[in-house]
Amino acid sequence: MTGAGGPVATFSIWDYVVFAGTILASASIGLFQAIRSRKDTSSSEFLLGGRQMTAVPVAMSLTASFMSGITVIGTPAEAYRFGAAFWLFGFSYAIMSVITAEVFVPLFYRLAITSAYEYLELRFSRPVRLIGTTMYIAQTILYTGMVIYAPALALNQITGLDLWGVLVATGAVCIVYCTLGGLKAVIWTDVMQMVIMLAGFVAVIARGAVLQGGLTNIWEDAGKGGRLDAFDFDPDPLKRHTFWTIVVGGSVMWVSIYSINQSQVQRYISCKTLRHAKMSLYVNLVGLWLTLSLAVFSGLTMFSIYKNCDPLENGDIGTPDQMLPYLVMDILAAYPGIPGLFVAAAYSGTLSTVSSSINALVAVTVEDFILPVFKNLTEKQVSWMHMGLSVFFGAVCIGMAGVASAMGSILQAALSIFGMISGPLLGIYLLGMLFRTSNSIGGLVGMIIGLVLTLWVGIGSQIYPPTAEKTNPLPFSTVDCNSTMSHNITTPAPWTSPVTSEPHVRPPLADSWYSLSYLYFCLLGTLTTVVVGLLVSMVTGGCKQDEKNPDLFVKASDLFSFSCCGKSKVSEVTEKSATDFYTGAENPTFTDFEIKSKDPERATKL
Repeated sequence: MTGAGGPVATFSIWDYVVFAGTILASASIGLFQAIRSRKDTSSSEFLLGGRQMTAVPVAMSLTASFMSGITVIGTPAEAYRFGAAFWLFGFSYAIMSVITAEVFVPLFYRLAITSAYEYLELRFSRPVRLIGTTMYIAQTILYTGMVIYAPALALNQITGLDLWGVLVATGAVCIVYCTLGGLKAVIWTDVMQMVIMLAGFVAVIARGAVLQGGLTNIWEDAGKGGRLDAFDFDPDPLKRHTFWTIVVGGSVMWVSIYSINQSQVQRYISCKTLRHAKMSLYVNLVGLWLTLSLAVFSGLTMFSIYKNCDPLENGDIGTPDQMLPYLVMDILAAYPGIPGLFVAAAYSGTLSTVSSSINALVAVTVEDFILPVFKNLTEKQVSWMHMGLSVFFGAVCIGMAGVASAMGSILQAALSIFGMISGPLLGIYLLGMLFRTSNSIGGLVGMIIGLVLTLWVGIGSQIYPPTAEKTNPLPFSTVDCNSTMSHNITTPAPWTSPVTSEPHVRPPLADSWYSLSYLYFCLLGTLTTVVVGLLVSMVTGGCKQDEKNPDLFVKASDLFSFSCCGKSKVSEVTEKSATDFYTGAENPTFTDFEIKSKDPERATKL
């Protein structure tokens, strides 16, 4: 049946055993960390692992957080349909890692923040902070809904399990170990899940190589099918994937994800030293490259097997995101337990991302909305609040999975959401960190205008998807298919399928503004926020430099001060700044609340 279309096998008993074992292991790590840390129920322990994490587990957790079930399922399907151009994101990851490690990490670490959005109040005003936090919460809930939906779709496809039953089970497992174990449980579970995700890709590639007569044949098939033409230097911003959209637009988008997203910031500020925090991002880069390469090559393996019988065209599956699950059951069903490992890989990616999101949502809600209002809460009350909010956000994210089921191709949809909302957020951080004359009025106006523009183009492209001329799907064949019968498909249509059956009703903007590459959404929002913010700040009088603490800005000593032995210059600056911060010495910007709400031990641990 392999490569010839038609129905495939379903889960065996051993597949269920392997899959269930993975889920139980994830929950067990959460319980272990909860028992191990039961004597310390402080906010610092729950949200930041006591700020005692080291580089390698944090790096693996950083990788696993956004290498989710969307990556496991979506990236191979992307490579299968559009070729290996997606591998160019390797350049974006490198640029992102350097900028985040050398610009953002020293500043956030110096300020010893818990919520990344504390910075917006310190630099601008409380309204800016609250709007930024609200944007983050909306973005994260939407994204997490998609992350939960991705493996549920895979399980539904290859096991026949009820879609909503899987959705609820996913959320429930994450809620258990987030609620009980806090960030330490999330990070150590991510480490295990990262290993399982990579093992899933290796299993697919290894079996594909055996079936196709070696990796060389897979590579040659991909070349003949046009899947290796990755370097397209066309500067047209309307083309979905070119070298420029991926390297320029993709770099800005990934910077917004890693540098200011609470899920990621919370990890690297949990490191016990600045050196570990920076190192975690560079080790994470290796993990990103490895995951990306295995995912893309899995897609090329899939093309080699189905080059003469596309399951989507043949009606065997309903969306591109079901391609990899279909392949797994087609080529690995003869090996009991291996399909279970693959589904565990997709599921593990989801658990890592959802747990990270829940933990981050709890952190920003408590730090940005609750503690500033209720200042006299005891540690025990705050601890119960953490647990209650973990359950609440878990339930909300499960509900959002229903919205995700209407989004089509999950990989592009997820990255589009980040572009639309993270772009303006990144813009206001850059405005505050790099431009001393920017003020809160300019920042607020710039962020709102940037958000309006990105939502306009993003929602417009969802309603009127770009034409094939801009998305450049590669050709498929069904010449060798055994079956051309349509099977019972209950899943939604792909992201790029037309929403309307009457192409002539597309408005004039549909083929210009709405066709802008989704990778430029973030760049558009960032540039708009910075430019408008600077102009409005100048008109409204700017910001008096002597009123702002110099630690709120990027310093020359922050840049490329990483050292392998001894203290770097920035470590010395950080140590002094932290001491000043906690004692309130000559620091008119930080209020009594900010000083009291921190962990005083932080100054001595730096």
